Amino acid sequence: MVSSSRGILPILIASLLWGTTGTAAHFLPAGAGPLAIGAATMAIGGTLLFALSARGALRVIRDRTLRRAVVAGVAGIVVYPLAFYSSMHLAGVAIGAVVSLASAPVFAAAIDFALDRRGITRRWAASTAVALAGTVLLVGARPSATDGAASAAPFGVLLGLLAGLSYALYTDSSHRVIAAGHGSSSAMGALFGLGAVFLLPVLALTGAPLLQSAGSLGVTAYLAIGPMFLAYLLFGSGLRTVRGSTATTVTLVEPLVATILAILVVGERLGPAGWIGLTLVMAGVSALVMPGRRKNQAALVESGHARAEADGAGRPRTSRNARR
Repeated sequence: MVSSSRGILPILIASLLWGTTGTAAHFLPAGAGPLAIGAATMAIGGTLLFALSARGALRVIRDRTLRRAVVAGVAGIVVYPLAFYSSMHLAGVAIGAVVSLASAPVFAAAIDFALDRRGITRRWAASTAVALAGTVLLVGARPSATDGAASAAPFGVLLGLLAGLSYALYTDSSHRVIAAGHGSSSAMGALFGLGAVFLLPVLALTGAPLLQSAGSLGVTAYLAIGPMFLAYLLFGSGLRTVRGSTATTVTLVEPLVATILAILVVGERLGPAGWIGLTLVMAGVSALVMPGRRKNQAALVESGHARAEADGAGRPRTSRNARR
């Protein structure tokens, strides 16, 4: 129970950092497109994560038993930032963040069931349902857009769903690598380091506007170091004892933070239904995080997840094959 609580806390802190991405990106030059922003964030941050634990990351990459998990995780990492920032660009900061993150728990539960035939708990289902209801209200409460923006919004929502699927995919993959006995920093370094290899060419082709001024360089550096590098170190630490489906529900704090910052900093408005939505999102996440996690923790211990330890401390009985 204690270890689960300690796992959720770093995920919450990571979610707070992620919630600042849309507002920070708002201050980049108009010519900086979503592909450039997403590629810069993940490519630079992924390179830093790999450099931090290169030896452990290489062990993960060489582990043939995790080949499928690594490939799936890298695919999710490459697609996620491009879809996420494009979604916010087309549908708005709040809607893009809400759809991307609110859909992730549903996709994560589907992945859990498809790969492990693992059912969902009533607590998780109720918490996620409440939070999703809040996100629906948030989306519906956004102010009406111009004709051009309105026509692009549906495509932005679809990209948000793609981002949610990608996020759930690399979260599950990261958790499987960690559960197999590799350290969290090694798992993050391997997956994001490989992802950076594919995103660097995108950055080279689209990233020129990010170099226009010291201000744009500063914002880009913040996105790469804060919401990417530091946040994913925290996120990986939390995944040592928290299931991917639970982690994605906890990260529903991110769109909540993104919406609040969009109102306070960017100047977007939110009606009564939107505020109710914010309250529901907070209630859903709080219900999952607050006391009453004994069943979840028991499930973690039984499956071997709670036994994944610090970097490099692998145990054969927690391997992916053993868990299945």
